[in-house]
Amino acid sequence: MKRSEPPPNVFRALADPTRREILQMLRKGALNSGEIADGFEATWPTISRHLAVLHAAGLVRSLRHRQEIRYELNTSVVQDLARHLIELVASIPHAEPKPQKSKRGRARPQEA
Repeated sequence: MKRSEPPPNVFRALADPTRREILQMLRKGALNSGEIADGFEATWPTISRHLAVLHAAGLVRSLRHRQEIRYELNTSVVQDLARHLIELVASIPHAEPKPQKSKRGRARPQEA
């Protein structure tokens, strides 16, 4: 079975705190860009660019609702990302800490 990996630009999209806050807002349900922009000091065009980055990464979907476009969280991509990160962490070998060498070249126990 092929693992589902997140789109390559998803990490770039998540790197910005404003975009992460937008995703938090969308957890409660779909919003239009004006409703999203009302939650920030930024201009509407700035929020629109953030939404475009989130959309390109697949983290949000845009849906036409009458005369407006509403944005909603794309939970399948978010779930794939979470699964990918869990698998990444689970694949890290848990090695014993190596003793550090003192200035005289003798190994000393590592401090906790």
